[in-house]
This record gives sequence, structure tokens and C-alpha cells, in this order.
Amino acid sequence: METLFFLIVSIVAIASAVMVIACRNPINSALSLILTFFCLATYYVMLDAPFLAAVQVMVYAGAIMVLIVFTIMLLNIRIDATRRHSHMIFFGSIVGFATLFNTVYIVMKSRAATPATTVNVEALKAGHTELIGREMFTNFLLPFEITSILLLVAIVGAVVIAKKKI
Repeated sequence: METLFFLIVSIVAIASAVMVIACRNPINSALSLILTFFCLATYYVMLDAPFLAAVQVMVYAGAIMVLIVFTIMLLNIRIDATRRHSHMIFFGSIVGFATLFNTVYIVMKSRAATPATTVNVEALKAGHTELIGREMFTNFLLPFEITSILLLVAIVGAVVIAKKKI
């Protein structure tokens, strides 16, 4: 049952990733990217990493995609219907298929290896989210605060740049 669910999620993830590239409309492409992010969050849940799944949905599928859609709508991007760069699509497809075949080859070659069965006892006792929070706010407090200040400066800078153009 798990394998069937994994295959269904994988098919949806691959189809939505192809739609990100293939869509002419940038909004449709952004919506396909959101679906790809949700599929990635589903993989995290299947790997027993609920915190990473929640962060994936909140940060990427939520905040980042809202910024991307807002930027697309703010810039009012026109859809160019001309086929000026069709040779780039051909070369990109060749690179993509080469990467796909390389990945399949590596996965098939590594099937002989057995997965690790060690379980962190502290993670089972306290929980993944609690351990991540404890590490983030004790050992990594300074980088966390510096990142928040950088994000604040980026938001203020974006507002100032957008205000000048209006």
C-alpha cells in the first residue's frame, strides 16, 4: 500500500514539475510549483519527518509562492507566444533526460545496499520537533537572529524599490 501511494505521489510530482516548465502562463507555472512543493511535503511525511513537512508547506508552498505570485502580478509579465528559443528547449530536454537516466542508473545500482536501521533513542523520547527547536534556540540562536534581520532588511528594501516606481 505504501509503495502504491509513493508511486501515485511520484507521478503527480513529476507531472507537476513538467508543468512548471511547460506552462506558458507564469501563474499556472507557479501553481504547478505549489503542487510540486506539496508532493515534496508528502515525501517528508512518508519519511517520518513531520516538522520538515510542515516547514515545507508553510515556508515554500505558503510564503515563497505568495511572493512569487505577487511579483508576477506586480510586474505584469506578458506571455510571449513566439518560438524564438526552441533550440534551448531541445538542449534542455537532452540535459534533463541525461540527468533522469543517470539518476535511475544510480538508484538501480544502489538497490543492493540495505537501508540503515539505527534509530536515535533521544529522537524517539523527545520528538523531532522538540529537538530541532532546542538546537535552533540554544546552539544556533545567533545565525537564526541574523537570518531574521536579513529577511527584514530585504523586505524593507523591496518596499523602497517598489515605492520609487509607483
